[in-house]
Order: sequence, then C-alpha cells, then structure tokens
Amino acid sequence: MDIIGIIMSAGRTSVDVALYTLIPVMVVMLIIMKYLEQKGVLDAIVRLMTPILKPFGVTGLAIFALIQLNFVSFAAPLAALAIMEKRGTSDRHLAATLAMLFAMGQGNVFYPLIPAGLHWGQALIISVVGGLAAAAFTWHLTARRLSDKEVKREDAETQHRKSSQGLIGVINSAGSDAIRLALGSVPMLILSLTVVGILKASGAIEGLTTLVAPVLALFNISDIYVMPVLTKFLAGGTAYYGVMTDIIHKGLMTTQQINASAGFLIQTFDLPGIGIFLGIASRFVRLFRYALPGALIGIMIRGVIHVSIS
Repeated sequence: MDIIGIIMSAGRTSVDVALYTLIPVMVVMLIIMKYLEQKGVLDAIVRLMTPILKPFGVTGLAIFALIQLNFVSFAAPLAALAIMEKRGTSDRHLAATLAMLFAMGQGNVFYPLIPAGLHWGQALIISVVGGLAAAAFTWHLTARRLSDKEVKREDAETQHRKSSQGLIGVINSAGSDAIRLALGSVPMLILSLTVVGILKASGAIEGLTTLVAPVLALFNISDIYVMPVLTKFLAGGTAYYGVMTDIIHKGLMTTQQINASAGFLIQTFDLPGIGIFLGIASRFVRLFRYALPGALIGIMIRGVIHVSIS
C-alpha cells in the first residue's frame, strides 16, 4: 500500500475543494451577507423572523443559513454562521442552529440527483422539517442549560468603522474572511480523504460489504448502499455524489432507492462537514456535543419519512 501516494492524493483533492468550491462560494456569500449587514437588512430580518422561529430555538439570521444550505451548497451557510459568531449569538442559539444544519440536505447534492429521479420538492420540504426538529430538540433538551444571552457585543467604534466601510472595503474584508475559513477546513478534509483512501487500498470496504451483506439481507436492505454510506460519512457529500453517479449510470440503483435513502444520506453530518463547520471558531467545537443528539434525531426523522413515502 502506497501510504504517501494516498496522502498526496488526499492533499490535492482537499486543496481543490478549498480553492475551487469553498472559496468561490464563501467569497460571494460573505460579500452579500456583509453588505446586507452594513445596510441594516440583516437586523430587519432578524427582528421579523425571530418571533416566528423562536419555538425552534433559532434566530432570524439562521434562516439565511437554512436557505443557503438547501438551495446553494454545504459551504454557503458558513457565511451566516461566521456573522452569527461575530455578532455574539448565544451558545444555546448557536447549538440549535448547528444541529439544524447538520440534519438538513445540501443543495449541491439535491440538484445533480434530480435528473436521476430525486423528488426535489419533496426532499426539500422534508429537509426543512428535519432541520427544525433537530433545532427544537437541541434548544429544549440537550442545550437547555446553555446561556441564551449574547456572549459579546461589538463596541461603538467598531460598529462605526463597519458602517462607514465602502463596497470595496466590504469585498476585501469578506474575501479575507472567506479564504481564512476555507483554508481552515483543509486539515480535516485531508485526514478524512486519507482514511477513505487507506480503506479502499486495503480492501476494507469490499470486506465490510461482504461482512454486512447477510445482516442487510435480514432487513431486506440492498448491499449496494454500503459503498455510498461509507463514502458519504468519510469523504462528504461531493464524494458521495460521485459514487452515486457511477452506481446510477451502471443501473444498479432504482429511483425508488435514491429517494428512500435521501433522508439518511443527503445531509452534512460527515467528517468533512463536521470539520468545515467546526473550523469557523473554537466555540463551535465546544458546542458540538450539544448539537450532536439533535442532529441525529433530525436525520432519523428525515430518513423515516423518506422511507415511508418512497
């Protein structure tokens, strides 16, 4: 087994993801978000949406993250999360938002699977239901002892400096933040892709497929899911889509199977996703254990609904 070759390949892939996926999406999204923040639009939306979303434990600003994840890509919500962190959103609200994002589907996998038979409208509604359920579970149960007060506020001088920033200043500031956030995700991406490469090279994936096949047969579950599941949780949604494309082109998976598995497999709760979201700030690392149960509950709800109606 060529360990060095596997690591180098994982490094190249990770850098490609950071440079050609994360940075472009993050730059555009952060510029938009920061410009809206400067013009007071974000504050207006927070005031409008917070009473509606209050039972679920998410602030009005989190609605941006929800929309960005479901309609753009897994990287898009990082802009909203970064602003929530800088604004001093409370630990309890951040934990609920984090659980919501981990439980929902991602636009960059939803859209490419539509030609293969994915019922996008149905999947989108179920995604939002699962995300809000995850947020509510976290807010009312696992994170109930966390503070719901803002942890910090920017001083008047900082606020004045931001409000007087021109468009070029907003672009430069957002660009530097986007690059910092994107590059911060590279170590976790390299590690997870290296693990996948080692498992493939050692034959562990094929061996695991053979091992679990009898168990899956007892529950009438096809062993065709083994490779997509392992790829998804170890290498992320983009790698999962690549594997699914190959399986679909070979005619090994039906439209019914694609839709039945969407709730469990199209979400951001995987090693790269966890690394990218937690890389925003150290506070997210501390809050992860509070968001974890809610995220799993949300994914379970989505998965059961998809299986039931497929």
